Amino acid sequence: MEKYKKYYGIILFAIVAFVCVLGGLKLIQPQLEERTNSENMLQQKKQELTAQAAKKKKVESTLEQLKGAIETAGKKIYAPVDADLGNDTLFFTLYSDLIEMIHSNSVKIKSIDYTYNPETDKFVQNGRDIYFVCDVDMELVSNYVNLGNLVEDIYRYPYYVKINEIDIKPYDKDKTILVTNMSLRLYAHTTPQEEEQPAAETDINLEQ
Repeated sequence: MEKYKKYYGIILFAIVAFVCVLGGLKLIQPQLEERTNSENMLQQKKQELTAQAAKKKKVESTLEQLKGAIETAGKKIYAPVDADLGNDTLFFTLYSDLIEMIHSNSVKIKSIDYTYNPETDKFVQNGRDIYFVCDVDMELVSNYVNLGNLVEDIYRYPYYVKINEIDIKPYDKDKTILVTNMSLRLYAHTTPQEEEQPAAETDINLEQ
């Protein structure tokens, strides 16, 4: 054993050094884990920001395409005169003009219902803060000529109005009278806009 005494100091030093290293690792391990977590969170945030930027760009591109389709169709989207208007007030002009077109063509309204901001509409999906959309579902009673004149007036209306659906059935007791279920989609800016002159009239081809 005597011959190993000279190694005791070295062994003791090695043990102390090992304990110090082990203790040091335990002390810095939480810091290393925290740094790793911070780097992972930073990378995740960067990825989220990149995804949000890409989504924003896609939304802006979609809105531009939709607006371009409106302009190509020779239509413009209605804009209110005053800001901060409620839903009913915002569409007051469009409602009034639509009702006037119906009455002026001697078409009777049997029922009417409204749905604001339908989730399937692309303007709602991509620009809820910029555009406001309203579906007007009506049951109308008329003859063939007056209904045709109404549809023509809607087409000639300077503001864009989309005909979602039109279902025409003759009245059972008088085939010259039509009962029509018509769904129209009205569009409006949520805030006043600079007045723009509509382009030349053309066919409307805007997929929703």
